Amino acid sequence: MVLLRGFVQLTVLLIQSGWRGVAPSPTDEGALRTGHGDHGEPGHQEPHKDSYSTFASEFLESRYLSDEGYPFPTAPPVDPFAKIKVSDCGVTKGCLRYGKPGCDAETCDYFLSYRRIGTDVEFEMSADTDGWVAVGFSSDKKMGGDDVMGCVHDDNGRVRIHHFYNVGQWAKEIKRNPARDEEGIFENNRVTCRFKRPLYVPREETLVDLHLSWYYLFAWGPAIQGSITRHDIDSPPVSDRMISIYKYEDIFMPSTAYQTFNSPICLLLIVALTFYLLMGTP
Repeated sequence: MVLLRGFVQLTVLLIQSGWRGVAPSPTDEGALRTGHGDHGEPGHQEPHKDSYSTFASEFLESRYLSDEGYPFPTAPPVDPFAKIKVSDCGVTKGCLRYGKPGCDAETCDYFLSYRRIGTDVEFEMSADTDGWVAVGFSSDKKMGGDDVMGCVHDDNGRVRIHHFYNVGQWAKEIKRNPARDEEGIFENNRVTCRFKRPLYVPREETLVDLHLSWYYLFAWGPAIQGSITRHDIDSPPVSDRMISIYKYEDIFMPSTAYQTFNSPICLLLIVALTFYLLMGTP
C-alpha cells in the first residue's frame, strides 16, 4: 500500500514536470536574453532603455501639443519696417520731396528726410525704382567730389546701405561705411530705407561733416546684381540752396513734368493766349 502511494506521487510529479518543462538555468536564461539559442534562433531581448529612447518618447509626446502650445522654440518675430511719417516734416525733421505736388514718401518720385538723434543724423529715403536711391552731399550743384549714401536693392530682395564717392559722373563704392542701424524694404516697386550716420566724422576726402551746410543731390536708378547703374535722370535734381541739418524744413521740388507749367515763360504764354481768345481777332 505504501509502495502504491509512493508510485502514484512519483507519477504525479513526472506529469507535472513534463507539462511545465524544465526551468532554464540562470546561464541559459542570460543567453536567451542577450544572444541566440542553441539552434541559432534569436532569443528574447529586453527593450534597450537608454537616453535615446527616453528622448524619443519625450519628443513624440511633445510633438503633439494643444493649440496654445509650440512644439519647438521659434525665432522672435522681426519688426516690420515702420512707415515714414510725412506729418513730421517741417516739425521734428526736415524733408525734401521731388515729384507731383502734394506727394508723400510713398508717391513722390524721390523723398528724403533727416533729423538729429544725439550725435547721429537719421536719414530716410524712398524712390520710385526697383534698384537704388541715394543722396549726395556737395559743396556745389554739380556731380564730382561728393560724399554719397545709397540704398541698394539686391537680387535676394534685401536693401543694403552703401557708401559712395562721386568721381566725376561715376559713383565709386567706398569700403568705409559710416551707416549704422540700417533698415530697408522693397515694396510696391519702391526702394525705401532708414539709417543713421555720425554728425561729426574725422576729416577725410570721402566723408563730410554733416554739421556744415551742403547742397543735396538726389539720384535713383536700376541695379544689376546689387550694383548700381546709371541714374534714371540725365541731370539729377539738386536742392536750390544749401541744407542745414539744424533747420527742419519741408521743401517741395516739382518734377520736370510739372516744372514746365510752373515756369514764368509758360505762365506768360498762357496769359497771352487767354487774352487773345477773350478779345478775339479784329
